[in-house]
Order: sequence, then C-alpha cells, then structure tokens
Amino acid sequence: MTELKTKTIAEIVSDDISTASIFKKYKLDFCCGGGKTVENACKKENINVDDVVNDLLNNTSKKETPNLNFKDWSAEFLADYIVYVHHSYVKQNLSIISEFADKVANVHGQHEPKTIEIAQIFSTISSELTSHMGKEEFILFPAIKAKADNPNFEFDEKTLSLVKEEHEEVGTMIKKIQELSSDFTPPEWACNTFKALYFKLEEFTNDLYQHIHLENNILFPKVKNL
Repeated sequence: MTELKTKTIAEIVSDDISTASIFKKYKLDFCCGGGKTVENACKKENINVDDVVNDLLNNTSKKETPNLNFKDWSAEFLADYIVYVHHSYVKQNLSIISEFADKVANVHGQHEPKTIEIAQIFSTISSELTSHMGKEEFILFPAIKAKADNPNFEFDEKTLSLVKEEHEEVGTMIKKIQELSSDFTPPEWACNTFKALYFKLEEFTNDLYQHIHLENNILFPKVKNL
C-alpha cells in the first residue's frame, strides 16, 4: 500500500492503463499533472489517499480492458499509434461536437448560459488542437523518427516544450467544460441533442486524457533517452 502512495500517478497509469478510470473517478490528473505522487495529489485535492489506493488494489477493470504495453513500444511506433488512433479520433469528432455545442447554445443558451460558454471554449479547443496536431504530425513526430534512426540528428527541444505547454492549455479548457457541465450530466429536461453533446464531450475528454498521457508520460521520456 505504501509503495502505491509514493509512486507517481503517471508511473501507475503507464504500468496499467486501466487504472486511468480510477484516477478519473477521483478527478486526479494522470496526464499533465501525472508527475505527482498519489499521496501528494490526494493531499492537494483533499482526498482520502487510502480510498484511492484500495480502489487501485481492487481494480477489476484490468480484467475487462486489454492492457497494451505502451512502455515497451518504440518511440516511432508509439508516435504512429497516436496519429492513427488519437489524432484520427479528434479529427473525426471536432466538427460533430462543435455542431452539437452550437445548436445547444443557440436553443438553450438564454435560460442555460453555461451552454454558450461551453460552445465558446470548445471552439477554442478545436482551433488549438487542429494547429497542435499539425505541429506533431509534420514537425515533432518526423523529428522523433529521424532521431531514432540517427542518434546524431539534432533534435529541437523547443518544439517538445511548446507541445507540452499546449497540452496544459487544452487540459485546462477541457476541465472547465467538465466543471460547467457538472461532469457531463445533462439536466432532466435536456433534449436529445443536449444529451448527445454531453455524451460526446465525455467520450472526447476520456480520449484526450489518454492521448496526452501517452505523449507526456511515455513518448516524450523515450525521446529524451534516444
């Protein structure tokens, strides 16, 4: 039990991706803020660390979720996985969620002003992520592959730092949407579009957290070791 308390959240999730759902349950950041130990993260959020550790020890989702050994993958393969799985998901869903958000804001914004703010924030997220993925696909990831093929390749650390900063910014915005939407819980009177919006936002958030975790906590440390 003590060992789990002193491990960082990033280490635990990197060892077993199924534990991400437990940290999500307690609203403990496992992507951008994953460098904190479980104990320190719980103290900061005023959460009983023993409850979290007990859930980790009794994690049943690992039986239901295939645990891909991302840590064992090469940096090049992991970069391709991120593009083909997570970037593809984002590109397919940005316009869908934006359309839902705008429609809900237009119809319900007058009596539910939070929906207007959610639509505005997601519009910014959409622009930021589109630019961000371009940097990764055309600059950062090709540089990672070049460095893997040739250790003498001069890798620009500034791009890596910029990408990590953008992760922080998008992470902050998605947390704001989570807060405004009461953890993606639609009101009782919500129409189907409203319900669909919150369903897609939660799905998008879960994908984004794993996406950022794979880059910040697994891919980027691998790059530094190349």
